[in-house]
Amino acid sequence: MNLTRMIDTIKKHPDYHRTGMILCHNGVVRGTSRDGRRVSGLTISVDHEKLRQVIERYKQQPGIIDIRVEIADNKHLAVGDDVMLLVVAGDIRENVISVLNETLNAIKTSVTNKTEFFS
Repeated sequence: MNLTRMIDTIKKHPDYHRTGMILCHNGVVRGTSRDGRRVSGLTISVDHEKLRQVIERYKQQPGIIDIRVEIADNKHLAVGDDVMLLVVAGDIRENVISVLNETLNAIKTSVTNKTEFFS
């Protein structure tokens, strides 16, 4: 997973000249679960066809130039490791921020399955 490479790819997009914002999400393994239990690590499984569909759906939103996603699929991740990188490029912040949020939520609810390991 390489955020710089993802951004460089977006900068080569033929419509990059329309871009006014690139917004990035870097999800990492937290040391505690949402319910407060100590986490030693996790694994993520990805439905790649659903991921493709989510990306294509949100690329169609007004003002969006490109969306890039990388997920650490089927790897044992330790606390502090990168889980997911999501990059959204678009014309204005209102469009980019909302699409990043909607894309992230769609990925977390319909694309990935997380298994946490507890200490």
